[in-house]
Amino acid sequence: MISNESTKTVVNRNNFTITFTRTFAASCEQVFDAWTQPEHIAQWWDPSGAPLSECVVDLRPGGAFKFTNQDSAHSPPFAGLYKVIKRPSELVFEALGSVGTVRLEARNSVTHMSVSIRCASDEHLGQFLKLGVDAGTARTLDNLVNYVSSPIAPLGSKGSL
Repeated sequence: MISNESTKTVVNRNNFTITFTRTFAASCEQVFDAWTQPEHIAQWWDPSGAPLSECVVDLRPGGAFKFTNQDSAHSPPFAGLYKVIKRPSELVFEALGSVGTVRLEARNSVTHMSVSIRCASDEHLGQFLKLGVDAGTARTLDNLVNYVSSPIAPLGSKGSL
């Protein structure tokens, strides 16, 4: 069930964006639920693969989220606000001074996922790259693919995880 391809990462300095793409065998509904339900986010979000120590989600436009890694001494919580929620195709949020967009599209029997992080400036993008946001996010998205494809992921009967 896991795609043999890894997450493709493109950095565009013209529009201050890092874009990640991935195709894998799961429905858009399953992937969207993995992005929006705390019991699922907690299992794949940390790039190290460890479960989050805290995961709070208020899934509505203007609602807040906060994800805390177990090693919170070395990485502050990832927190922000949801802007757009269109199940199962789009999720837009603001965090760390940037705008994140998740787009999901069914293509034949797979889901194509595009995740973009739009920074406020070239300097902001440079800070993200220096901190390793590109590599860490790619690992996190690989975790998502593994989680959604795992036989132990609790797959719901309505296309939900």
